[in-house]
Amino acid sequence: MITIYDAAGGKLIQRTETGDITTSVWIDLVNPGEDEDKAIEQALGIEIPTRSEMREIEASNRFYTENGAYYMTSIILHHNAQDVPLTSVVTFILSGPHLVTVRYAEPRAFPIYVARAAKGDVDCVTGAGVMIGLLEMLIEREADLIERVQDEVERIAPLVFAQKGQNAHARRLDVLLRTVGKEGDITARAQESANSLHRLSLYFANAARERKDDARVMGRIEASNHDILSLMESMRFLSSRTAFLLDATLGMISTEQNQIIKLFSVMAVMLMPPTLVASIYGMNFKVMPELDFPYGYPMALGLMFISGLVPFIYFKKKGWL
Repeated sequence: MITIYDAAGGKLIQRTETGDITTSVWIDLVNPGEDEDKAIEQALGIEIPTRSEMREIEASNRFYTENGAYYMTSIILHHNAQDVPLTSVVTFILSGPHLVTVRYAEPRAFPIYVARAAKGDVDCVTGAGVMIGLLEMLIEREADLIERVQDEVERIAPLVFAQKGQNAHARRLDVLLRTVGKEGDITARAQESANSLHRLSLYFANAARERKDDARVMGRIEASNHDILSLMESMRFLSSRTAFLLDATLGMISTEQNQIIKLFSVMAVMLMPPTLVASIYGMNFKVMPELDFPYGYPMALGLMFISGLVPFIYFKKKGWL
């Protein structure tokens, strides 16, 4: 699908008809077909990368210049409202006054930016201005996601180290383990996206200098780069904290398992002497000294009780119970 935007009166206006796109500011390609790629290539004299080319991990395949056009591909997060956001790649192509975006996902940052630009709230009269606006929105959306993860980690941390018996239902360690792991996965995805956006902003800054774009665009690129660096620092701290909570949760699970095993071991040792007494007096030999003893039954019960009580008192003094 091809969506074309023109700049008029400081606002971004979506064109209803394709027509001549050489005067357009932004051409947005969403899940484009081969015929749509060829139409844009013929109109602007540029090459549209295929989906497989966009997924290349080499920097030379993600950031390059060809026929005067600057190609920048970045990993972005989308569907942030889901339990675990998804990642996708988006290619930005700056060719003269035009910006061409190629994407195979529909992140919320794009329609939010379009809504703002339609009101004239942002500078969108050039392709570079539109691109920096999209970059700012992507960073803002990622920052919101990280804030959500931070809030969840703050909620989880006290539960991991809660005293035994406190919030017993909420402190199920298996549930906490899955929750911490999920937040760690989200943070890792966000870090990958932030690193990619950081590389894109650096290349974008060089491209803007070479293109001699507006000084205001250059300033916004620099500010966005600082925002990304700040966000990356927050994510590094968050990543280390989730890793610590993950290790702590695993340690708590191991400790609880050891306590259970220790309890079973102690109980087995405590029951061994009474079992021995019961086994002796449960033998069916014809001649047994206490067989006709009138107090034999209570005596055997007493021996079993005492033989179980002595290890219990010993273990209690040792602090094993």
